Amino acid sequence: MLVLDAGALVAVERGDRNVIALIKRERLAGRTPVTHGGIVGQVWRGGSGRQATLARLLPALEVSPLDDDMGRRAGVLLGNAGTRDVIDAAVVLLARDDDEILTSDPNDLRRLARVAGIAAFVVKV
Repeated sequence: MLVLDAGALVAVERGDRNVIALIKRERLAGRTPVTHGGIVGQVWRGGSGRQATLARLLPALEVSPLDDDMGRRAGVLLGNAGTRDVIDAAVVLLARDDDEILTSDPNDLRRLARVAGIAAFVVKV
């Protein structure tokens, strides 16, 4: 599975062919890339202009809620990892072993994945 953070969605806005190809690969394999509502909130500015590509992409993603359960689990992970970004922690919690997490912040996400015991591939975009 492919897990997308804000950096991956910004890369789509910029027309990054590598990121777009990874998302297409995932869809062609019958899998739906995932993210969460906090990530959408970090990048969404109305969907017009340069965001038209992002607006077309969002319906093709599974956007998980950043609800009470996810927030609590992310908080525990942050405490264990000694970090502070709940959005990053929630992204990591969407991943499972062998998933790919596309991010512009690989160091923090690798640390969070390690502490969470998730053997995901963190890929810088």
